[in-house]
Parts: sequence; structure tokens; C-alpha cells
Amino acid sequence: MNAPVSSPQPGFWRRVFISPSERRLRAGWRLAVQTALLLSFLFCSSLVILVPYVLLAGRDLSGLPFLLLSEVIELFSVTLSVLLARRFFDRRSFVSLGFKPGRRAVLDLLAGICFAFLLMGSIFLAMSALGWVRFEAFAWQTQPPAAVLGGTLTMLFVFILTGWNEELLSRGYHLQTIASGTSVFWGVVLSSVVFGLLHLLNPGATWVAAAGVCFSGLLLAFGYLRTGQLWLSIGLHIGWNFFEGPVFGFMVSGLDLFHLTRISVHGPTLWTGGDFGPEAGLIALPAIALGALLVHFYSRVFPSQKSAS
Repeated sequence: MNAPVSSPQPGFWRRVFISPSERRLRAGWRLAVQTALLLSFLFCSSLVILVPYVLLAGRDLSGLPFLLLSEVIELFSVTLSVLLARRFFDRRSFVSLGFKPGRRAVLDLLAGICFAFLLMGSIFLAMSALGWVRFEAFAWQTQPPAAVLGGTLTMLFVFILTGWNEELLSRGYHLQTIASGTSVFWGVVLSSVVFGLLHLLNPGATWVAAAGVCFSGLLLAFGYLRTGQLWLSIGLHIGWNFFEGPVFGFMVSGLDLFHLTRISVHGPTLWTGGDFGPEAGLIALPAIALGALLVHFYSRVFPSQKSAS
């Protein structure tokens, strides 16, 4: 009898770089390529747009126009880097990250925004009941209507960009690429940790704040896992920032932006989050738990969809 012919073992470099299950780079290398593309796009676009803005116009780096420009640059850099990585290295479609269009997408977005209102409203009410929040004034009592409307719409636009950018990167590319190389558990954990660490770049950030943002990332990841799409997580992210800052008057991840409600925050920083915002305080943990319950029941009523290929 002829002895069975064994298939040749892949070479060392192939085992290092190429996925054993299909002909594409391993997950770690795909993450590295996307990160390199992202940093390159951020550097080039900042050099072309932000540097002249600061040097020639002498603009304030902490102003709202600078923040808006930064978000637009991030929109271009994150979206293009993920598009290229997804097409040429992942060999998957961009839509399959969780961007299936349709009525359900709109419903998920609106549900996420409404849930965020309930979560941030519960934080505001709890801190008010404990005497940690003191109301001072509404914006329209001290500013003309045009300034109030302009500030509100500008902040909404900024937070729409933020929600898209950070969910596309963290729950989109990071979580799903890590999961493809390890498991969903590690995809959720590691992407949430990176999400928290990235917020250490924000003003007034501490390790406690990064841990709080990491827990928020777990909630956003849960939204993706329960629906099979990113729309609910994007809605949660947009709503959390918008209701936290402009509507209820808190700091947003260390940023002191336009507020419809003027408040002052007192009480222990460990609980309130201090100058970083409620997500850096223990007060956010019950709200995150409530958010998980809302997402769970919502996904029971509207079962998950599989991402389009």
C-alpha cells in the first residue's frame, strides 16, 4: 500500500504573517497596518490644515473651531484607513463591519440616543438629589438666541462626528479584528481597554478616568453584540456626549464646551468624575448597568441582524 502523502507545512514567515484559516494577514498585522495608515493620514492632514490654522490665523487650540477641524480630520483619517484596511488586508466589505442600511439602522440610532438621554438624565437626577450639582442658569438667559442655537447645532454636529469616528475605530475595526484572531471576549476586552487608554490624551485625564471610559466601552460593545450592527452603539455614543455636555452641563471627557444648562459640580471626585465628567466617576457605573438592561430588552424586542458581507 502507498503511504499517505502529507501536505507540506507552511514556511516560518508564512506562519508569522498569514492567517492559517484563509489567505490574508493575521489579525495583529492587520491592526498594525490600519494603525499605521491612520497615523499617517492624521499627520499629513494635520500638517496641511491644523498647522496653517494655528500659525497663520493664530487661533486658540482650545476653541470650538479647532475642535471641529480636529473632528473633520479624524473623520477623514479613520474612515479612509478602515476602508483601505478592510478592502485590501481584511478582504471584507466596509458594510460588513456593521453598517447595514435600512429602517432598522434608523431605529437603532434613535434608540441609542434615547437610551443615552435616560442614562445621563439619571446621573443628573442622582447627583442633584445628593447635592453634588448646583443649577446656575440656562444659556438663553445670558446669550442671544442665535448664539444658543448656533452653539447647540455645532456641538450636535461635533458629537455626530465623534460617535462615528470612535465607534468605527473601536467597536468596528478594533473589536472585530481582534475577535477574528482570538475570540469575541478578547475583542471586547482589549478594544475597550484601548478605548479607555486613548482618552488619556484628553485634558484632565487620569487612570481612573480611563478605567471609567473603558467601562463605557463595554456598554457600547454590548450594543454591537446584541444587534449585530454598529448603529445602536453610534447612537449611544452621540447621545451620551450631547446630553452630558450641552444639555445637562457636565464636562465631556475633560472638555469644557458649550452648555445649554450652566451647573457647578461638587462632591467627591471619585463619585462625580470631577473635571473630566461623570464617566470618570463611580456615579456612571449604575447608569452603565441600566444601559446594558435597556440594550438587552431592546434587542429582545428587535432581534439581531447579521452583518452584510
